[in-house]
Amino acid sequence: MSSEITFPRQYARTQRFTQGAPRGFGIADRRITFLRSKAADDSTTCLWTLDPLTGVERLVADPAVLLGGAAEHLSAEERARRERSREGAAGIVGYALDSVGDLAAFTLSGRLFAVSLATGEAPRELAVPGPVIDPRPSPTGTHIAYVAGGALRVVTADGSLDVALAEPDGDGVTWGLAEFIAAEEMSRFRGYWWAPDGSALIAARADDAPVDRWWIGDPANPAAAPTRVAYPAAGTANAEVTAWLIGLDGNRTELGWDHDAYPYLASVHWSAGGDPLLSVQPRDQKRLLTLAVDVATGTTRELHTETDDVWVDLIPGVPAWTPDGRLVRLVDADGARRLVVADKESTDRRLFVRTILDIADEDVLITASAGTDASAAEIGEVHVYRVASDGVTRVSTEPGWHSAVRSGDTTVLLSASLDRFGTRVTVHRDGAELAEITSHAATPVLTARVELLRAGAREIPCALLLPTGFDPTSGERLPVLMDPYGGPHGPRVLAARNPHLTSQWFADQGFAVLVADGRGTPGHSPEWEKSVHLDLGPITLQDQVDALQALAAERPWLDTTRVGIRGWSYGGYLAALAVLRRPDVFHAAVAGAPVTDWALYDTHYTERYLGLPSERPEVYRENSLVSGTEPGEVAATRRPLMLVHGLADDNVVAAHTLRLSGALLAAGYPHEVLPLSGVTHMTPQEQVAENLLLLQVDFLHRALARPATDGAG
Repeated sequence: MSSEITFPRQYARTQRFTQGAPRGFGIADRRITFLRSKAADDSTTCLWTLDPLTGVERLVADPAVLLGGAAEHLSAEERARRERSREGAAGIVGYALDSVGDLAAFTLSGRLFAVSLATGEAPRELAVPGPVIDPRPSPTGTHIAYVAGGALRVVTADGSLDVALAEPDGDGVTWGLAEFIAAEEMSRFRGYWWAPDGSALIAARADDAPVDRWWIGDPANPAAAPTRVAYPAAGTANAEVTAWLIGLDGNRTELGWDHDAYPYLASVHWSAGGDPLLSVQPRDQKRLLTLAVDVATGTTRELHTETDDVWVDLIPGVPAWTPDGRLVRLVDADGARRLVVADKESTDRRLFVRTILDIADEDVLITASAGTDASAAEIGEVHVYRVASDGVTRVSTEPGWHSAVRSGDTTVLLSASLDRFGTRVTVHRDGAELAEITSHAATPVLTARVELLRAGAREIPCALLLPTGFDPTSGERLPVLMDPYGGPHGPRVLAARNPHLTSQWFADQGFAVLVADGRGTPGHSPEWEKSVHLDLGPITLQDQVDALQALAAERPWLDTTRVGIRGWSYGGYLAALAVLRRPDVFHAAVAGAPVTDWALYDTHYTERYLGLPSERPEVYRENSLVSGTEPGEVAATRRPLMLVHGLADDNVVAAHTLRLSGALLAAGYPHEVLPLSGVTHMTPQEQVAENLLLLQVDFLHRALARPATDGAG
């Protein structure tokens, strides 16, 4: 790759520097499996193995070979799954293993492939109905379950016998797939789970017949019919989800619980440690009920109920059993999210538990941040910890953002830091590093120079980036560009280099770029996250204002008469909110895919923060841009605003931007609208990703070329 390439082009061509980086790790029989494309400019992901003792890698499955050079074709269902998981790569984007790590199954172009990793044989295609979605071998390796045409099916590993275990019994019914809300908001991306002995499965049956139908058209192609989607907007009906125990002979037993009181199936756990576990949640999300399943009858019994006056967060990986039968869960208490094993709190307020990585008899492997006790040196850091009966031990040693995959005595450690590009992936056994998994990701043409700090009385975590070579003593004052996500589930202040590359590029265009993780963002404390309840927009906006003003008071070279803000999704909402509600502080905004009317966004996310629209219409009015931006209600001071939206977005639909634009037009508020034909909530297309950066910086240069006045624009 030429050293003359610009950052926007490199960023776009490498899919944000993800191509060529290893990911999707599995461990079995001391062999590491992973996904990786062959080069930084190659978007097609292959399946690989590594022997950590010898360091030898083997290419197991190459899509170019398996498809014989033919183009990859994705079904509408597979495209939707990838949109929910924000998967932008091509080729093999997921795989599953049996319990010993010998048999791997994956889909490619809607076809089912299986391969024995131990023998070194080539992958073989199994002739089954398609297009195939989410294949998973049984733990014993004798069968592979998959979904095709909404039916849950099982084929023997040699392909000799294929049967449908459960088929749709109505329009909108699917078996074994996560419904929209589960995948988009609950981090449940699957819809069936194998028994530990491979004799049966638990499968979700989802019926989206009650869900309202919306239509997403392509105005650039008027001859094409619009796509019909089931979208559960706030206050409307969700899909009806039930869970069933299904034997390999097709016999089915429905698992019982009060579906009216607990309509959300949050998670399923089935391991040798005990009875299958279901976690279910009511519509208001203030409880999480853990149920144990009697596999003989399908009845359930209550094991534990977690309650919260605001909401109970769903954390993937729990509730679950230890192998010796102790219940593992998380609880929010005394300013921290704590690990609980067999009703004993195993971590204290010094750690905010982020994820559960692995559960063994002797310990639990987690990631956690220092939360409210974080020192200035620990801002943006997440570490891997081993939690055992004799205490808590930090596994990751260097500063940064870490995660891991573990099985038995082997751990794959993923480590990103401010001192290097990308993520370093190493294999460890019994505490010793054995190997490093090679990354082919591109080296960016710029280096992010990040200052992590806290701002204001609330000590808001921030990242500040300045133009390369800028001298604060020169007397020059810099326009400020706020670059937040700023909302739930989206931390941006990270102790890693790559997440700040785009911010650095904007800084190098002449801005002081400030990223602030205010209230509502994760990793600080439960109270910090939940303080936005019923006041989502105003609180998150106030923290952006407070962070800016606190830092500007200490750094006179920050020019607060020229402040822009940009963001995407929630960040886009926050950007538009900033210029419409606080034009005294913000002088220009780029709002990408913004939620402008919360009544148009989905049930689980919106109702968690704002309640039901029928019960709290005033909360929706206060937090939405459209209802707060009717003619006569727009601030007299008009700031430049660019709205950007993908017209194929099925998450934050384009109606959000179009309704806001209509309200602004009716109010005489000048603004720009950039519609992206054929683009979804992601922007993986190379030309789109590159030119979006260039168009944004051009708009911001025009808007902030001189100090703003109180007049229009």
